Amino acid sequence: MILLVHLLFGAAVGSLLTKYPLLAIILAFLSHYFLDLFPHVEYNIESLKEKQWRKKLPSIFKIAADFCFGILFIFLLSTNQPIVYVCAFFAILPDGLTVLNHFMPNKITGLHDELHTKKIHFLKHKKISSLWRVLSQVITVIISVIIFKI
Repeated sequence: MILLVHLLFGAAVGSLLTKYPLLAIILAFLSHYFLDLFPHVEYNIESLKEKQWRKKLPSIFKIAADFCFGILFIFLLSTNQPIVYVCAFFAILPDGLTVLNHFMPNKITGLHDELHTKKIHFLKHKKISSLWRVLSQVITVIISVIIFKI
């Protein structure tokens, strides 16, 4: 999933559980893995390994713009309690650990990467139409907006 979707859903979880911040953080973190079980589109981060900045910049821009739009939507949709943003952060943390493993591999991030990219993303290499991959994210955004409105 793209960052915007994970950010919104994690923040929505946080908005539901403001009285239980530890539970909200744990569920926001786990929501990342749950959402990644569904077919979805995602970034190609292979270009980030390139040595030339010209080849990296389009990917960096897409990721940064996606992150900024996610934060903007949370700001517009939520009551802006700090727990909402903490949960949004924890909802994207697994992707951060995966990126960290690409640049500074170690045993812990390697184990996480194995779980995240090979076990959780088991549908990644299956032939599933782009329609279903995009629709799963659209539905998640709609559910997140509904949760914010509760």
